[in-house]
Amino acid sequence: MNVHRGKYMCMECGKCCLSGQHLAQHQRTHSGEKPFECTLCSKRFTTSELLVTHSRTHSGEKPYKCHVCDKAFSQRGNLRKHQNVHTGERPYECFVCNKTFSETPKLKLHMRVHTGEKLHNCCMCDKAFSQSSDLKVHMRIHTGEKPYKCHVCEKTFNQSGDLRSHTRVHTGEKPYDCSLCNKSFSRSNTLLKHQRRVHSNATDGTEAD
Repeated sequence: MNVHRGKYMCMECGKCCLSGQHLAQHQRTHSGEKPFECTLCSKRFTTSELLVTHSRTHSGEKPYKCHVCDKAFSQRGNLRKHQNVHTGERPYECFVCNKTFSETPKLKLHMRVHTGEKLHNCCMCDKAFSQSSDLKVHMRIHTGEKPYKCHVCEKTFNQSGDLRSHTRVHTGEKPYDCSLCNKSFSRSNTLLKHQRRVHSNATDGTEAD
């Protein structure tokens, strides 16, 4: 009723608040006053609630837990965003190609595909990458690190995708089918080589031997 009566009304913008305390907090958005200071990093906040939430970044406290995967967060808003992963909801859309994402950080990373922005530079060569994870994989070329090991023959690889392709040598799996004949292959690049060598003239009606 206080809101409807306009009892606690901001004289700057006309917004009505529930109480004098809420009005005082709101008025700080106009004045820029931040009376609550973090004792660890000196960052300041307009409300004590924001300071409490911020302090969790120092203490490691994560009271908001996902009921599906038990992942925990220091802020309720971050938990809500995370839950999109489980619900399948992808509310964040790229305005260039209309691809959608479950979280804003993933959309921001995707945007670098369109902008060409590459913030992660290799210190060993002149290559640069849009994502830190891609740089991490690239660095294995220089370090020789091969963390992915085949459990059958113990051959090692620097990328998980290379290990998956290799395991098909043991399983016999051939998921890549040629659309022009009945042959199938364990690797996509082997399929492409086959099509160039055998079916390069298929479009004009003459097929190579």
